[in-house]
Amino acid sequence: MTSERPDMRASDAERERVAETLREAVAEGRLEMDEFEQRLDATYKARTHGELEPIVRDLPVPGTAVAPLGGSSPVRAAGTSVDWSRRIGRPATSSGGFAFWGGFSRKGRWTVGRTFTAFAMWGGGEIDLREADFEERDIVIRCFAIMGGLQVKVPPNVHLHVNGIGVMGGFDEQTKDADFGDPAPDAPRVRVTGFALMGGVGVDRKWNKVQRQRLREAERLRLEKPDGS
Repeated sequence: MTSERPDMRASDAERERVAETLREAVAEGRLEMDEFEQRLDATYKARTHGELEPIVRDLPVPGTAVAPLGGSSPVRAAGTSVDWSRRIGRPATSSGGFAFWGGFSRKGRWTVGRTFTAFAMWGGGEIDLREADFEERDIVIRCFAIMGGLQVKVPPNVHLHVNGIGVMGGFDEQTKDADFGDPAPDAPRVRVTGFALMGGVGVDRKWNKVQRQRLREAERLRLEKPDGS
């Protein structure tokens, strides 16, 4: 964009690329909804590069997700605007969970160890990685459920591999938010393994409620934008 004259007329495709950057920013929590609405409105009203540039100047460049103004068409990958370097490489705050006639929970802002071992017998456990930091880029979640249950929640913008075994029980994976594209190359790699004996391990790939609401609001505002603006 810096190679273009500020007074050069902006195209519809360039305005849409800026809008896409804003939608990713609100989905990641970088913008509040009211500020997002103001910037989106300004985007579709902008006529020149000079008017578009300040709208996203303070937002991180989403890698290969959005091409610069005046460049080639964008190749979007959900979650590429996340600065994973800030969430990978932190000291682990937990490397395991145990439940016997009870339960345990790891959720919110915490740091998962490179190997996390979970065990539940006649009890249950929750391992929520959607707001978590990571000790290393490669994480292994080992789940063992005996007449109990374990639930692993993973955000759609990380690489995920599940290869557990269920014996008179289940070791299941399901994706609740399908339209998330491919994770960024530098995103964490999470492998979930283990077994369930007369119990269950469930791996859910989905956004949390706040992220899902932001994405819905962003999509609603995109659909409501004036035609030709």
